[in-house]
Amino acid sequence: MKKNIGSSDKLVRILIALAIIILYYTNIITGMLAIVLMGVGIVLLLTVLFNFCPLYSIFGIKTCKAPQKK
Repeated sequence: MKKNIGSSDKLVRILIALAIIILYYTNIITGMLAIVLMGVGIVLLLTVLFNFCPLYSIFGIKTCKAPQKK
């Protein structure tokens, strides 16, 4: 797995996951919507942890900076 998630992409994913967690624990979202969104939040955090997004690789997207060549 090659890294395909950049730092700004990581920040956005973390902020979205935190927003989902906050909405869940303040009971703004409940029921099936809460379960689905918590699943999405977990996937977002896992992609940040591994610096790899499978959907990005399928579509050929890469948001990380290319290594500098000397």
